[in-house]
Amino acid sequence: MLTFNPNLTPSPQDNSLLTDLYQLTMAACYAGEGIAEKRASFELFVRSLPSNFGYLIAMGLAQGLQYLENLSFTSEQIDYLRNTGIFDHVTPYFWSLLENKGFSGDVWAVPEGTAIFANEPLLRVEAPLWQAQIVETYLLNTINYQTLIATRAARMRDMAGEKTILLEFGTRRAFSPQGAIWGARAALAAGFDATSNVLAAKQLNQQPSGTMAHALVMAIKALSGSEDEAFMAFNRYFPGATLLIDTYDTVAAAQRLVDRKADVKGVRLDSGNLGKLSQKVRSLLPTVNIFASGDIDEWELKRLREEEASIDGYGVGTRLVTGEPVNGVYKLVEIDNIPTMKQSSHKMTYPGRKQIFRCYDNGIIKSDRLALTDEGIESGETPLSELVMKEGKTIKENESLYTIRQRVQTSLKSLPQSTHNITEPTSIKVNISQPLETLRQSLII
Repeated sequence: MLTFNPNLTPSPQDNSLLTDLYQLTMAACYAGEGIAEKRASFELFVRSLPSNFGYLIAMGLAQGLQYLENLSFTSEQIDYLRNTGIFDHVTPYFWSLLENKGFSGDVWAVPEGTAIFANEPLLRVEAPLWQAQIVETYLLNTINYQTLIATRAARMRDMAGEKTILLEFGTRRAFSPQGAIWGARAALAAGFDATSNVLAAKQLNQQPSGTMAHALVMAIKALSGSEDEAFMAFNRYFPGATLLIDTYDTVAAAQRLVDRKADVKGVRLDSGNLGKLSQKVRSLLPTVNIFASGDIDEWELKRLREEEASIDGYGVGTRLVTGEPVNGVYKLVEIDNIPTMKQSSHKMTYPGRKQIFRCYDNGIIKSDRLALTDEGIESGETPLSELVMKEGKTIKENESLYTIRQRVQTSLKSLPQSTHNITEPTSIKVNISQPLETLRQSLII
């Protein structure tokens, strides 16, 4: 009889089962058909960019490699699968695969922080078929989500400008506690200055950053009768802290800070017409840093910048960690040295193991060429995908957030101006090599 465990927070040891059922049933079928250990190649890519996105920033590789390196099935997990009754007719060989082997394949990937476009593989897994199959779900989860957050963060940094402070406030709106940590990492790597998530900051060796909430102002005012007492109380314990001044009347609160000559370093606005309010507050507190929050996204940043809002920094949450997803897919492109492709209407894939070759013109991306891995590099091209894992062991040193952040900045500077547009951008042209197109045509049924 199956029992219920109320603890739904997975540990790293649980990740082998953090997959879709059909990955395991397909692996069992492969085992029964005697093809489970045939060498297979799967590629992870997006067929099309989200609407109004001219590019994506690749992110999440580090967590994907960590998952692969630690993948294994415990006896308890295997017993659970047996007891479901779903696998009653599979061969004993399937259970021996789970018992005796972790991930032993190779991984090729573009470095985190690289700008990529539709149909370009973010990574390629080359492994025994059953292994390459069961890792699909987890890899898509971490790479799709972190790539979305990194791209949104890069677009927001683009609109805010280099000097504006951007703080990641997305934990309460992220889709899960794990997603919140991944979101904070992706945002910091793509240009944000700090996160309010204390655990994420600790794990990433960063200093957390935050302000205060309306609850503190309301609680102390209700008990003391004074909004100013709330500000003074908070400053007693956190000198120089940013004060949230829009709980009642923003301008009146700012005026009272002036009247009592309060030593204020920063204030935050969380509602109302942020542009006009910031200008009024600036006229009263000319030397104070003004922060804003409240459904901020790249379009709002652009609007506020154009109307010359007097804002030094933003706390960004909901619109950063949610939104139209990056719809990455993970498709078989080769099995036992035989190229494969999907031919469904509007879901066609390109066959064979591939490399991305990038061509620059004075530091600006001119075009990309999607080609088979055995094609030669052409003059002026740079290959993007590199071997990062060999026989189940990561061979590339774990990169710091600073290194990834520098790559994001370089990637953004390499994009044509029209690709930066947040409305109707022009994406980079991805040319399909002649050998790849010839191979595709040869496989059409």
